[in-house]
Amino acid sequence: MNDCIIIGAGVTGMLSAYALLQKGVRCTIVERGFVGREASWAGGGILSPLYPWSYPDAVNELACWSQQRYPKLIEELHQATGIDPQWQHSGLLVLQPGKRDEILAWSKRFDTPVEWLSAQQAANIEPALMVLEAEAAWLPQVGQVRNPRLLKALRAFLQQQGVTFLEQQPVTGIEVEKGVVQGVRTGQEVLRADNVVVASGAWSAQLLAQLGTPIEVRPVRGQMILFKAEPEVVRRIVLQGRRYLIPRRDGRVVVGSTLEEVGFDKSTTDEALQELKAFATELVPALARYEVEHHWSGLRPAHAEGVPLIGEHPNVSGLFVSAGHFRNGIVMGLASAELLAALLTGQATPVDPAPYRLG
Repeated sequence: MNDCIIIGAGVTGMLSAYALLQKGVRCTIVERGFVGREASWAGGGILSPLYPWSYPDAVNELACWSQQRYPKLIEELHQATGIDPQWQHSGLLVLQPGKRDEILAWSKRFDTPVEWLSAQQAANIEPALMVLEAEAAWLPQVGQVRNPRLLKALRAFLQQQGVTFLEQQPVTGIEVEKGVVQGVRTGQEVLRADNVVVASGAWSAQLLAQLGTPIEVRPVRGQMILFKAEPEVVRRIVLQGRRYLIPRRDGRVVVGSTLEEVGFDKSTTDEALQELKAFATELVPALARYEVEHHWSGLRPAHAEGVPLIGEHPNVSGLFVSAGHFRNGIVMGLASAELLAALLTGQATPVDPAPYRLG
């Protein structure tokens, strides 16, 4: 019998396995598709919420805890696996950021530096930008990871530590007897475990609905594109409105993202492609010289105000949930995993668990 079965092999599921390993809990991860190929792969890898001051403190608590610990995790994964997740310190430049008092109050509350820049100062921070006409906020400490590489490194590390991955095995049900979890059913077998963690992103609500426990986690499609640019064309993460640019170490520039309520439809559209290209080339005209190398979409698991659900099921002992991270699964991931692992093992939690409880 397994100590714990984790349903979902995205960043939430794999980081949960990582945190549980540190506490001596053996895990098997069951994935409906392929490891790390859903929302975690599709995101941008920015290690900050977009407009963090607009989120509840519950989101920022997880984000700040994780931000402080990501460099150490990246170093550990790189050394153990030889796969470099390419953490880099890009900073985040927010154009036309909004209410200054609100931003500065958030900065003080979470001890996060924010510099208020004139249009000229913003242009000095990111020379590739077109002529600016408004103030900007500069968050110099924000970093990023290349999330597909992070997912590959996590998988390799967990396999080294004895974690079993079962791919292409959709969980069809959760086994419960007298209010206690017994394991999970797949199309191939019943897997027994003392604990089960539902970390299957936008699909989490479907699993829990079978137990008569609806949760308001829904898929929101995000489309993104990738310019095959050269190093230093764009140097900083730039955010304007609902769109952003992310420069990778090799020069490629990620442009995202749409927010579309289309259910579980992961198709891409030419309309979104043209909108994202237009945004990028208007902001950085130099990008017009480069081809769009890739266009993709992912389904973000949205929950109320972006606050995830993390904790034990109110009616089923041993059944835990970590879902609803929306656009911030990477940046909240380490803290979410540590909170989940602490609750599962009955240890001290890194943050107050109350805001994340089911129900």
